[in-house]
This record gives sequence, C-alpha cells and structure tokens, in this order.
Amino acid sequence: MLRDYRSDDADAIVRVALAAFAQFEHDYSDWPLFTANVAKMPLLAKTGEIIVAENGDQIVGAVAYVGPQAPKPAFFDPSWPIIRMLVVDPSARGKGIGRQLTEECLRRAERDQSPVIALHTTTIMTVALPMYLRMGFEKVHEAPDISGVPYAVYVKSLG
Repeated sequence: MLRDYRSDDADAIVRVALAAFAQFEHDYSDWPLFTANVAKMPLLAKTGEIIVAENGDQIVGAVAYVGPQAPKPAFFDPSWPIIRMLVVDPSARGKGIGRQLTEECLRRAERDQSPVIALHTTTIMTVALPMYLRMGFEKVHEAPDISGVPYAVYVKSLG
C-alpha cells in the first residue's frame, strides 16, 4: 500500500534508505558522507512529497516527488518535476514496489500538468536503471559524480 509520508515515518525511511544503499558501500569513495546524505531523506518532505510503501505496518520503500518549480539540484531544469531517493528495503525487493513508487510519481507529475519528469541515477544501480529505461526514461545528460560514482539525468515524456 502506498501513502503519503508522516513525520513519524522519518526513522523508518532512513532505515530503509540506508539498507537499500548498503550494497554500494564499496562503490562510493566517501561512504560516511554518502550515508550522512542518505540519512537526510526526510528533509525532502520540506520541498517535495515523500511517498511510502507499506507492507502491513512496516515501511518497505519510499520515494520523494519534487514538483515543478520546487527547489532542486542545478543539473535539473527548474521546471521539471523530479524523482529523488527511490529506496526499497532489500527484504522486499522483487515485488514491484520500486515500480509502484515510480508510477505514483508519474501520476503526481501528470496531476501537476508537467510534460516531463526527470531523475538522476547511475549505472551501478543495476535494478533501478533498467526499470527506468523500460518505463521510458531516456538519458539526457551527465550529472555531477557523487563520491566518485558517475551519475546522469534521465527524462520521461508524459501524456
């Protein structure tokens, strides 16, 4: 089940986010800095909408939708809505949760009457990146590296 984030979800989504990224510890040159930034995921609720995925009473995934014109990193067009920090608990993977969270972001971009939605990811995300490509996202340009890991911006046309 998907629902909107509540402030008392903060600890649970940080736990899920850290678990989701743990497999990439050896890819990032500054793992402590990277995980400190991952642990700031609840702050995305200040400029965007965090959506959580629950299985029973347990949060198993989350994503942030940042709407058009909301503050976002400079490598995105400021008018684009974006998907940030899609995370799924490793114990809940393979059940379509990441896709459901992404589709909810697409619905919100359509609600906001945006012609496109964007995200940034990296080739080390060997499950997420192929999913985004299957869903119609296309690479538009490189983004700044994060702790030595190359990232790129992907955009999907809507409607």
